[in-house]
Amino acid sequence: MKLPTDLIRMYKEIHGWVGIVAGLALFIAFYAGALTMFEEPLQRWASPPSTLAPTPSLERTPELVAKVKAAYPEAARGYEVNLVIDAAHPGRVSWRAPGGKRGEHGGGATYFASLAKDGALQVEKQQRSQVANFIDVLHQQVGLPLPHWLAMPIMGGISLLYVIAMISGIAVLLPSLVSDLFALRIGRNVKRMWLDLHNLLGLMSLPFHIIIALTAVVFAFHDEFYGAQRMAFSDAANRARPLTRAEASIDGTPTITPIEIVQRLKEQAPGFTPHQIVYGQGGGILPALRVQGSDPRYGQRGPTYGIAGLDPNTAQIIDRNYMPGMQDGWAATTTGLFTLHFGSFGGYPIRWTYFFMGLAGAFLFYTGNLLWVESRRKRERRSGAVQQTRATRFLGALTAGVPLGCVAGIAVTLAAAKLLGPVATYGLHSAVYYSVFAVFTIWALVRGAARAGQELCALGALAMLSVPAASIWGGKGLYDHPELVLVDMVATLMAFALLLMASAARSRALAGASDSVWSALPSQPVPELAR
Repeated sequence: MKLPTDLIRMYKEIHGWVGIVAGLALFIAFYAGALTMFEEPLQRWASPPSTLAPTPSLERTPELVAKVKAAYPEAARGYEVNLVIDAAHPGRVSWRAPGGKRGEHGGGATYFASLAKDGALQVEKQQRSQVANFIDVLHQQVGLPLPHWLAMPIMGGISLLYVIAMISGIAVLLPSLVSDLFALRIGRNVKRMWLDLHNLLGLMSLPFHIIIALTAVVFAFHDEFYGAQRMAFSDAANRARPLTRAEASIDGTPTITPIEIVQRLKEQAPGFTPHQIVYGQGGGILPALRVQGSDPRYGQRGPTYGIAGLDPNTAQIIDRNYMPGMQDGWAATTTGLFTLHFGSFGGYPIRWTYFFMGLAGAFLFYTGNLLWVESRRKRERRSGAVQQTRATRFLGALTAGVPLGCVAGIAVTLAAAKLLGPVATYGLHSAVYYSVFAVFTIWALVRGAARAGQELCALGALAMLSVPAASIWGGKGLYDHPELVLVDMVATLMAFALLLMASAARSRALAGASDSVWSALPSQPVPELAR
């Protein structure tokens, strides 16, 4: 396909500038987002193991609930019966402390209850590690340490720039699409190699990036979209189904038992696997009884985000808005957007795919910044400048400091979660991450891209190794679950990769073109500009 040269040049300028503006923030979003694919394993890895007695059967659950209410009357306002017992839900019954609502960052103490062998009530307070939640918020807010309400519109703007970068990048690549599609020319021309790798990563993962970009825009302006929807369809929505008595607030405990709820739900939704029965006061349009679970046949907003609102007396499904396979067209479309963004379908094969695609996306933005800085250096040399301009040195340093600061900061705060346990609050994780991030970024600005690149890669490898080191130091319950081994294995592999990058950065700094931003040698006039 032939495009006018002026048009290609314009798209190159757009692609470059948009990329340099949004690239560093998108690196953080994609790297942290890749880690959120395994949020639950990270949570289990960071949280101390439970000491509760084995859970009682569902038949004995009413006895346990009665004892919980007698000892903790506040639990009657809202509690859960956990049908799947794991590290995240170690007790059959759970509830949150008074005033312990989840809040902005998922805080609030949670209590779990079980029955000892002699039938005595056993209660354990669990303050789950906040590190996985912190990484998720870091992903959502593209690394911005701002209030959520302020960071999200900025994230939406960056996502729109992301869309523009994709469109302009495709336009630039179209003329040489056939000849350069699978070209990866490894040799002395380092810039050409990075360009080939950047193009290959971008084109092969284009469908993934389109999905992420468009759904991120939807999430960023979620409230605005829903406000417009309510204005346009409020009358129809209000006429769709009046509230029943069962959906209003109720007093007391539903008469139907947990085992009866499970049996009747199986009759109404045969492929649905319930994970948790949630009892509450209801109010508004919130059902007083609902069940959370999963159905592998359908996409969901999250791993256990299939939700059925039930009549608290008959267990009849009365709210299907979040129930897989029972949603109306609008709810199914909205759920589909969440499903595609979060990769909450297809089990672990899809999660691993999204994990590697997230890392590849982060690397795509990193290579884009490298190319922009090198292209700017080339233009400066053509204009007769022997020394790099301050702006080019500044951008080169940020390209080294920001990504490596993000990688190291997340690694160190993960290690802190393992070592400190419940003491490591959300605020502490934020302080640890941003302190490491700031040190890496400032170091890069002071030392320059060439020297900082090799030094920070080595320091990043040490930060990565702090993760398995924290596991070994933690001792008890080291690998209670097979997934926990993966956390340390992946951290070790990434530490090895960073050491290889440090070696490559050192070679480039000492043996590469002296007029490059990545060279530690004094800049000399050179006859050949295209290195």
